[in-house]
Amino acid sequence: MRPVFFQRACAIAIGIATILAASESGAESLHGIAMYGTPALPPDFVSLPYANPEAPKGGRIVFGNTGGFDSLNPFVQKGTSPWQLRFWGYESLLGRSWDEPFSLYGLLAESVRAAPDRSWVEFDLHPDARFSDGSPVTVEDVIWSYQTLGTAGHLRYRGLAEQIAGIRQTGPRSVRFDFNTADRELALIAGMRPILKKAQWDGKTFAASGLDDIPIGTGAYVVSDFEAGRFVTLRRNPDYWGNDLPFRRGTQNFDELRIEFYGDETVLFEAFKAGELTVNREFNAEKWETQYNFPAVQRGDIIKSEIPHRKPSGMTGFVMNTRRAPFQDWRVREAMLLAFNFEYINDTLTGGVQPRITSYFSNSELAMQPGPPSADVRALLAPYSETLAPDALDGYALPQSDGTARNRKNLRRAVNLLAEAGWTVTDGVLTDRNGDPFAFDVLLRQGDTGNQTVIEIYRQALERLGMAVTVTTVDDAQYTARIGEYDFDMTPFRRDLSLSPGNEQRLYWGSGGAETPGSRNLMGVASPAVDAMIDTMLTAETRTDFVSAVRALDRVLTTGRYVIPIWQYDVGRIAHSRHLRFPDRLPIYGDAVGFLPDVWWYDPE
Repeated sequence: MRPVFFQRACAIAIGIATILAASESGAESLHGIAMYGTPALPPDFVSLPYANPEAPKGGRIVFGNTGGFDSLNPFVQKGTSPWQLRFWGYESLLGRSWDEPFSLYGLLAESVRAAPDRSWVEFDLHPDARFSDGSPVTVEDVIWSYQTLGTAGHLRYRGLAEQIAGIRQTGPRSVRFDFNTADRELALIAGMRPILKKAQWDGKTFAASGLDDIPIGTGAYVVSDFEAGRFVTLRRNPDYWGNDLPFRRGTQNFDELRIEFYGDETVLFEAFKAGELTVNREFNAEKWETQYNFPAVQRGDIIKSEIPHRKPSGMTGFVMNTRRAPFQDWRVREAMLLAFNFEYINDTLTGGVQPRITSYFSNSELAMQPGPPSADVRALLAPYSETLAPDALDGYALPQSDGTARNRKNLRRAVNLLAEAGWTVTDGVLTDRNGDPFAFDVLLRQGDTGNQTVIEIYRQALERLGMAVTVTTVDDAQYTARIGEYDFDMTPFRRDLSLSPGNEQRLYWGSGGAETPGSRNLMGVASPAVDAMIDTMLTAETRTDFVSAVRALDRVLTTGRYVIPIWQYDVGRIAHSRHLRFPDRLPIYGDAVGFLPDVWWYDPE
């Protein structure tokens, strides 16, 4: 243990360095930062409000994934890694509270300063911050991480790098980011990148890493064992540096996290029923009601928990690749929506109990409002009216059927729209003016039985219109490669959205990603209105202006008819071992990634 006088000397030196840094920048050092206003928690908070600070440590939890993996580096474009790794073993300068729209608190950085206009941000590293191998986290590691992820990392990290004018060390433990873009969110985004150990990658190619090089992180969990494509085990590091941080109190309670891999959802569910998994999240409400009555549930060994949330619905459905014919025409896309008999499909597959997604931000105040837009939203969209769908400023709602299998009324409307777009039926085949048939392929991931069932019902209606529809199923590696190259016509689609959307919106549907391989703009939208609404959203200085910009963005995306929406997941349905517990106090994001398993714990009783 360090002598008391040494600890006091270090504290005095740290305090002087912090004061000097603050005086140079003219900004106050704070324990956290919010997108608007100030963070809800005071500097002396004991724990996150939805964590149980008395939660015991111990036990294990076993998750199930479908497919496989060929990489343990979740930060590069190459290969497929278990999605959970990005969250369990690595930390950033600041950590997010899931009980606020967008507030961050000190993690690897003990304090943060920012310009009033957010044109720069500065962080002071926590003196105790350590990597899992015990080495200290340095400013050099931070700068290397941002530079490497921004140039050789996954595409999700590239956008921030392009908006950083410079990174420099401003003190023994201080680092400053200057931005070249007017964007209030950048100061927060800069605090959320994973910090990796520079020395680990000396003489190695970061972007090529697979199973041989597991990145060294600062998080509580480290990979202890794995077998390619079959399982990954992570153990809690007993020497984890952040054990006593208020931000970590009552979190990361399990000794072991394990991920088992299965060929498809059916096999995974059977494994859960047999006791091989300790938790399973169910997305189908009817299955939740009718198939979760197996012996372990009846005995009380498995508990069914429903966890509500207050976040936007996001978008789940089937995306059309507008880079390819015939999906460039909005009339064709509307015809595809009309042919999708949601009411019948929903009743058949979920018992009709799951509400439909009505827009990208539905189920929240950020959603586009019914009917014509409000005056402030109309003012934002007016300069782009000629680029919008004809009904964008008049009012639009998704087609509804009468719930019968035939769906005649909507199919007649689809036929009329297709005729306007130049498609007519000849001898039962839908063809264009050149006689070429309307044919497209639906790309599915192997084991995706749920979406395959939906597509089979949908295909019957499309064939009645004279379309030729094929379905191609490929393994995880092929699917990832084809999606990255936009080599598909239609495919399942999911984008989770928050109450504080920001720079990720450019990656999802900004024009810059329309033709850039590997972006998340799968639909290929390249809309000046979308780009302008994202810009307005990111520079808004008040919550009111921000909400108007997001509602305008939602209206452009929804009326663009890029995705065929299905049902929303307004409640998290999680079946789990009776030994797993979670706090009574739920965050506004409810079943978010940060909720399971972070604040759960094991109770042997």
